[in-house]
Amino acid sequence: MSNHDNTATLAENKVLILYTLNRVTDGLLEDGLYKIISSINNVNYFYFKEVLTDLLDSKLVGIFTKDDEEESILRITSEGKNALSLTIDVLPGIIKLKADNVFKEEFSSIVDETSIITEFTPKNENDYTIKCKIVEKNDTIFEVRTFAGSRERAKKIVDNWNKNASKLYPKILDILLEDSQN
Repeated sequence: MSNHDNTATLAENKVLILYTLNRVTDGLLEDGLYKIISSINNVNYFYFKEVLTDLLDSKLVGIFTKDDEEESILRITSEGKNALSLTIDVLPGIIKLKADNVFKEEFSSIVDETSIITEFTPKNENDYTIKCKIVEKNDTIFEVRTFAGSRERAKKIVDNWNKNASKLYPKILDILLEDSQN
């Protein structure tokens, strides 16, 4: 891939993130945005983080915290909206169409999944932090953080929590409520 192709792809992905965030008034969690962007353009997590960091550094995207939550959400800034209006032509029509279709599909699934949330943060190649949460009516009712020594273990924890949180949460609560003197 030539340097020109890399630059064009980078610009396209930046505009795609701005385009997506512009469609969401309340903003998105980072993992929700990644889910949408990777569904549209098949980018890996590290490349996505690099592009997002660039947008954050240039103040086109901002990190905001809801009043009673410690969870940070991403929103397009007014500078980002101006930049989007000037650069929207960088995004090919076929990508916009795919973005619109994926956005409808993924956004409704993200909204449905907000009660069970997992965050998977790579610290380095062999160290991952996983945060598993249950949120009801915008209140975090359960949260646990753990570490995994490999990507496979981290992915297994995330997948297991996403599939089985309704079974795991009562078990963990029972263990926490057990009388330890037995």
